[in-house]
Amino acid sequence: MYPVHPENPVILSHKNTLNVLYSSETRLASRLLITRETIASAGATQGGDMNDEQVRELLYQALETEIGGVQIYTTALRCVENEDLKAEWEEYLDQTENHVAIMEEVLTKLELDPDEETPGRKVVRNIGESLVESMEMALAEGEPGQAQLVAAEAVVMAETKDHQNWHLIGEVAKKAKGDVAKILKEAYDEVEHEEDEHYYHTKGWARELWIESLGMKAVLPPPEEVKKVETAIDAARAEQARTQTAK
Repeated sequence: MYPVHPENPVILSHKNTLNVLYSSETRLASRLLITRETIASAGATQGGDMNDEQVRELLYQALETEIGGVQIYTTALRCVENEDLKAEWEEYLDQTENHVAIMEEVLTKLELDPDEETPGRKVVRNIGESLVESMEMALAEGEPGQAQLVAAEAVVMAETKDHQNWHLIGEVAKKAKGDVAKILKEAYDEVEHEEDEHYYHTKGWARELWIESLGMKAVLPPPEEVKKVETAIDAARAEQARTQTAK
């Protein structure tokens, strides 16, 4: 046994090693704490604390949904036959690419790694890949109009998730405080109205393309696009009004 003496070189060596380890662990813990506390500051407001981990999960899923959306629109444009719909989806593809950049910036500002994997993010990616695969299958069949119809449905499914993501981000922004609230609200205000358009307009396109495929009179472009619908109430009114237009 080494004598307990402050000058003992072995004891000093052990102390130095422990100090180095402790310092490294402290720095790592501090970085993690900063990341979690940044998000945690969103809680403790109206209605009680928010689930910090689930807020992080929502943001990662939102980013992955936008990344998948780029692939979905890129594939959908290979399926499209209607020129008006093609122009619409080209615009939505550009906007979705911008949404990816916005979500990456949001995560970076919140001191979160945009490349971090989460269980939910993997599921979102898998769903997006499945939608792309469904369009590839329809293209391979070569049936006129069918790939376009499958693409419209794939976009509606993707935009349903995307639309919900941004609605929830808006809800978090309302209850957050400080920098978290500011960062999320700025992103929400920039993106939400575009997501409304993507969702409601493509739902209208999918409905009318199905009606056309059934041999009935379709309203193209759909009233959701003509009326520039961006809310559920206006979408319901547009769908109701199409009955008169289709007569």
